Amino acid sequence: MKKFLALIFTTIFLLAGCGEVQEVKADVVPLQDPIEEKLNSMTLEEKIGQMVMIGVYGTEINDDIIYSLNQFHFGGVIFFDRNLESVAQTKKFANDIEYAANQKVPLFFAIDMEGGRVARGRNFLEVAPSQEEIGYSSDTELAKYWAKHNAKILKSIGVNINFAPVADVGSRDTRSFGSDAQTVAQFVNAAAQGYEEENFLYTLKHFPGIGKGKIDTHQEVSSVEVDKATLDAEDLPPFKKVIREHDNSRFMVMVGHLKYDALDSVNSASLSPAVMTNLLRKELGFNGVVITDDLEMGAIANNVDLSTLGVRLIQAGGDIALVCHNYEHQQIVYNSILAAVKRGEISEARINESVRRILNMKAHLQ
Repeated sequence: MKKFLALIFTTIFLLAGCGEVQEVKADVVPLQDPIEEKLNSMTLEEKIGQMVMIGVYGTEINDDIIYSLNQFHFGGVIFFDRNLESVAQTKKFANDIEYAANQKVPLFFAIDMEGGRVARGRNFLEVAPSQEEIGYSSDTELAKYWAKHNAKILKSIGVNINFAPVADVGSRDTRSFGSDAQTVAQFVNAAAQGYEEENFLYTLKHFPGIGKGKIDTHQEVSSVEVDKATLDAEDLPPFKKVIREHDNSRFMVMVGHLKYDALDSVNSASLSPAVMTNLLRKELGFNGVVITDDLEMGAIANNVDLSTLGVRLIQAGGDIALVCHNYEHQQIVYNSILAAVKRGEISEARINESVRRILNMKAHLQ
């Protein structure tokens, strides 16, 4: 009877001397956190699938894609030009993939839509100017405008997260807003505001900044040989500003494959606890999703055994392994993580940490 009454009367008012009123609150049973409820409903295999994002082939759903999504529970797909023909086709493709996946949470559908030379679907989508061109304008409102533009066109094709803006300082490939860290920070912040005003997820890349890189990491590994104070002053400000001033669940941080001798002279950033845990998590306070750059890039693939990559990035503090091209490679990364958990090399509690962050981000997609 007590519980029944508590459901009907949430407060009871009793009159006591001099007309004073005291409030007596009924017993309230706390609701379960929906993120924890979702996490607890997932199998270990489903959780690990959330931690791998893949590329696919074709422009419509096919048996290879269906098999990958159902067998390995991959939590996200990145689209390339090989997948894009038109607005209607791409949106149908994304919808069909979502339906075939039949997962408990939405898939991430990602794309590289920076503007300038790095843009997908340029034969049917209006491409923004390069970040370098926007930076030359000295008008941060342009960064916000084009971010909002990108969000709108990507929504129209079924994509829900952009791998942009580039937060690197001084890149010599038109992909950076400029060569001054504080200026770049203002432009990146304006772009972040644009995406958030459209309720669209975005990504800061390539942490901790690849502007000083001398070799394209698509081909081979390169080292940045400057001290920590220089990185703090010349490369980190754009990341710091957005991390400190924005909801961390609304964007990812993509970690690049360069080595930073002042932080870790052995490991690329994408496999470095010093970079991902000590610097990004602890020093900068980032509590959102950390994703690697493509693990098939030469800087990683030419130097590290593929079967160890997923395990090492999780041990270093990463949340999502990005494997863009080869179906077999994607499966190897997934299976290696699963095997590491089963033999006790990675705890399920550590898996839960990453999946919890991913689910918090995906809550914006509901």
